[in-house]
Amino acid sequence: MNKKGRISILKAWLIIAASLIDDVLILAFIFLGLWLFHVEITWPLILIVVLVMVAFVFIMHKAVIPAIQRRVVVGTEAMIGKTGEVAELLNPTGTVKYKGEYWQARTKGVIDKGEEVEVVGINGLILEVRKKKRERRTGLSSPL
Repeated sequence: MNKKGRISILKAWLIIAASLIDDVLILAFIFLGLWLFHVEITWPLILIVVLVMVAFVFIMHKAVIPAIQRRVVVGTEAMIGKTGEVAELLNPTGTVKYKGEYWQARTKGVIDKGEEVEVVGINGLILEVRKKKRERRTGLSSPL
């Protein structure tokens, strides 16, 4: 894994290749068994099986590799950057509601009840928060 905790593309492809090898071996044994029992295997059937395998690899590339590469963040670290709602006036301490749970919180200044706050840090079981910045949306495009 690199500094950010992500898996490299090469390692992700090696994981997928290892998982596909058993599928290819099973198909080879099935075709070998059919050949041993003198069952005729037509070229269209082989082509269909190959196309299904190619489609499977394509789906793995588009869906599974990004999931394998994604960094897993759990615990309190996952809360940083997320949004909560002030449940009790923050002056500078109070209570914040985050995902249905109430947390003690601290901020610089005063934030009223009902305001949205962003978690910027965690000190023990106390969230360090700041008032959430509102994004301004205008109908005008930005100049180049």
